[in-house]
Amino acid sequence: MNKCALELDMQRNIVSGSPETLRDAIKKGANLRVYTEFRHNEHIDTSSDNNQMIREVSDFPATYLIDDRWVSGIMTLRQPVTLPDRFGERASMSFFMYNEDGTQACARPYLDAKGYYEVEGSAPCEMFNGGKDGEPMEHMHMGKSFDEGTNAPSINFVYDFYSYKFLVQDEWTEVLSHDENGNVLSGSAKALDEASSAGCNIKVAISGICEGLWGETNLHKHELFIECGPHYYYDENNFMICETRPFVRVKPSIPMTYESHNWDFGWAIVRSDGHVSGLFYDPYTLKIRRTYSQKAMRWFVRNK
Repeated sequence: MNKCALELDMQRNIVSGSPETLRDAIKKGANLRVYTEFRHNEHIDTSSDNNQMIREVSDFPATYLIDDRWVSGIMTLRQPVTLPDRFGERASMSFFMYNEDGTQACARPYLDAKGYYEVEGSAPCEMFNGGKDGEPMEHMHMGKSFDEGTNAPSINFVYDFYSYKFLVQDEWTEVLSHDENGNVLSGSAKALDEASSAGCNIKVAISGICEGLWGETNLHKHELFIECGPHYYYDENNFMICETRPFVRVKPSIPMTYESHNWDFGWAIVRSDGHVSGLFYDPYTLKIRRTYSQKAMRWFVRNK
């Protein structure tokens, strides 16, 4: 069932719910979607006379819980769009990131890897141009931007949406928890097999997935929550193997921000014995990095 765990007003004051409710839901594996409201000629095209209110609901398939006290979500499958009828001029990913306090960010790896960005009058991310003549957006407050002119520009900002609602779908049950060596703390891999064989979705919470990102060490404690695609259960070895959906790794912080060389993106193969095999793309070059590590994980199955 979907419920609003946290609602913020235009000034990002709490209207209903609480950050604690949101954190508790994410910690239990809940899916996250965020509802926002904005006007077309204030956010999409400031030169337009179209004053319609737009209600956007976006999914955030990758969610982070930092130090058990902060939630951030990332859109992982979005291409930039120019509403109401087309995609952006240059193919890329739009890795929008929303923090629980309403602060936002976007990283944009271009898929052609040309290493430059050429749209006259543009900001580092083209969705922030405003109007045809690049007029500034009244409700947009730009923060630090990084790597303009590379294949992977990023920017941190706040857009004053008329409303923010953090919607959670709490339909997951934790069935296995283990340490980095696969020692079971609760539940069992057999429960994962039974759920998988019945066609249930699986989600995994990976502890410390950002360790080693661009050589980073001594990071904030963090869990990444991501759904899995294919599942493989070995009945004699009694362990589950899953390939995750794509996700973005970002250096954990409170709030979460994009900076130069603090993020990448890719997939992981996770096993219930703690093994994690990562396939990550350097966003500046689109070259592949492969990683092998042992991680503590918690595994969830969807109830419905």
